[in-house]
Amino acid sequence: MKIEILGTGCSKCKRLEERTNEAVTELGLEAEVVKVEELDQIMEYGVFKTPGLVVDGEVKESGKVPTVKAIKQLLS
Repeated sequence: MKIEILGTGCSKCKRLEERTNEAVTELGLEAEVVKVEELDQIMEYGVFKTPGLVVDGEVKESGKVPTVKAIKQLLS
């Protein structure tokens, strides 16, 4: 599983990355969590409001920071 965190480095983006890593650990998943900061790459996903959460190429969330519980549901 490949999980991408889309964002330019704001506090919300960092919080999403932390929560995503926590969710992956709690679920015991084997996943690669990658931070994507380049605007060109972010725009390729059609995300105009960061942070964004992409799982295996599919945008699951954008513009807000979901809870760890919500992230776990998105990853299950």
